[in-house]
Order: sequence, then C-alpha cells, then structure tokens
Amino acid sequence: MKTSSLPDLKYVSFEKEKFTLHLFLQVVGKIRLKLTPRKNHWWYVTHYITEMGFSTGPIPYKKGFSSFSIIFNVVKHQLEVQTSDGDFKTLKLKNGLSVADFYVQVFTILKELNIRVKIVEKPYDLGIEKVFPAITEYHHYDESYVEKLWKALLWIDSVFKEFSGKFYGKTSPVHLYWHSMDIAVTRFSGKKVPKMPVESRISDKDAYSHECISFGFWPGDDKVQEPAFYSYTFPNPEGITNQELQPASASWEMSNGSPMAILTFANLKEEENPRQALLDFMESAYQAGSELAGWPIEDLKIQDLESL
Repeated sequence: MKTSSLPDLKYVSFEKEKFTLHLFLQVVGKIRLKLTPRKNHWWYVTHYITEMGFSTGPIPYKKGFSSFSIIFNVVKHQLEVQTSDGDFKTLKLKNGLSVADFYVQVFTILKELNIRVKIVEKPYDLGIEKVFPAITEYHHYDESYVEKLWKALLWIDSVFKEFSGKFYGKTSPVHLYWHSMDIAVTRFSGKKVPKMPVESRISDKDAYSHECISFGFWPGDDKVQEPAFYSYTFPNPEGITNQELQPASASWEMSNGSPMAILTFANLKEEENPRQALLDFMESAYQAGSELAGWPIEDLKIQDLESL
C-alpha cells in the first residue's frame, strides 16, 4: 500500500470534531449496552467498522424475535436505524447538529419504531458532568474529518484482522470501543489474574479478569494529541521497556503509570510498507509481553492448514 493512500489524519485543530463524533458514538453504544446480552470483557457493547461506516451490528428486541441495527453511514453522512421487520429510519448528520439534538432525535426514532430503552444519560469517562440532552456546545460534525477517520479505521480493521488470525488462543473481535473511541483487538493467555481491589471500577474488573495483550489505535485525545497505535501487556511484566520494538520509530511510553508501546500514525505513514510495518509493530509488542509473562508462545501460534 502506498503511503499516499493513508489519509492525512490529525487530532490538533480537530478536537471538537473528534469529541462530537465520540459523544455520538457513546449515545448509540449505550443503547447496544442496554439491550444486548452480556459477553465477557465488554465485547457486547462495541461498534464495528463496515463498508459504510460504523455499526452496532444486530441488537435484539421484542424478546429476541426481532432485531435492529444503528449505522453511522459515513458515505451518505446519515444515521440509519434498520429493523428486521423492514422499518428504516434516518437522521442527517451535519455540522450544527448538537449532541443534545442528536440524542433527542435518536430516541424519537426509537420511539416511533416501538423500541423502548432507557440509558444512563451521562457520558462515560469523558470529564463531562452534563447529561446528553444538555450538551449543546459540541455540534461539530465535520464530513471530511469523519471520512478520513473512517477510511483509516477501515484499513486498520483489515490489518488487525490479519494479525488476529495468527493466534490460536482466545482472541477478541476487532471492534471499536466507545469508551476511549479506540479500535482494538486483544489476545489472552487463558490464565486468570488475581481479583482487583473491591473499589476498582466494574468496567476494569471485567476487562482485566485474565492475562492479556491488547493492541489498538485511537485518533488522539488531550493526553496523546495525535493519532497513534498502542499495545500493552496486562499484568505488566518487569523489564518490558528493555525489549525491542519494530519499526524503529516505535517506542515505549508511560501511560497511567504503566509502559505502553506506541507507534504514531504519522510515523507509520512514512514507512515504505505501512501494512507490514504495523504487523511488525504488533508482533514485536506481542513477543515482548508474551515472553516476559511466560505465555506458551509455540502452543498459541497458528498452524498452517497443511500441518493439521
């Protein structure tokens, strides 16, 4: 893939545009959270990257006899609610549409479709005390920014899925978490870890109940102010920052007191073969964590079909 094929994605100067989309995704994600049966590590609340944009996938209602999906159609810049009963409703996504207006219109559509759901209206872990219906200051839906982000995520999704297919152990889907607005895939060793302290957040207790190595990408935030790929090992093994990462532009950085492998999107774009460079980054971070944590690396390595 040529470097020029990757979009020119930035965070600085697009903070409000990113945050507006992030809040939109949280509103819809909370609907899926409320109606979808639980699955470990919060895998049942995420969005998926599709050929049209971002999708919840099918959400059951009417006691499972019907389902619906909510899609951010980036091609047409509209929110689409499609039901298995043949109903189809849309909401135009445009600059000026506030989070408050988005919230009201989404729930108006659901009411018209006789889909009854009540969510926790406060944004999750974003430092906002207001509820969604009161957030009018974020109304910065930018078509160009959203298109660039989606095109980047569409490509990243395919690379993450290729990497995911090289591991025999328990592996998460490739999906977009609306908590931090990061696309991620996670590998597990199969071993449980000691329980977290009672006062720990329930979200962390379920997410980190087992040994894992996670890989992801986020479009930037107030702490890391540029799009970047990451990987971390949990629990964090001692000495991991002494392990070599690929490509050479990748580095170990501290995040919330723990080391995290980082490769910026800008540096990836400079690589001659960005796809291979990203696969190398993920593999080097995996090897660093799995070796020091004592994972059965050979047993977890995928075999060629001919050798089965």
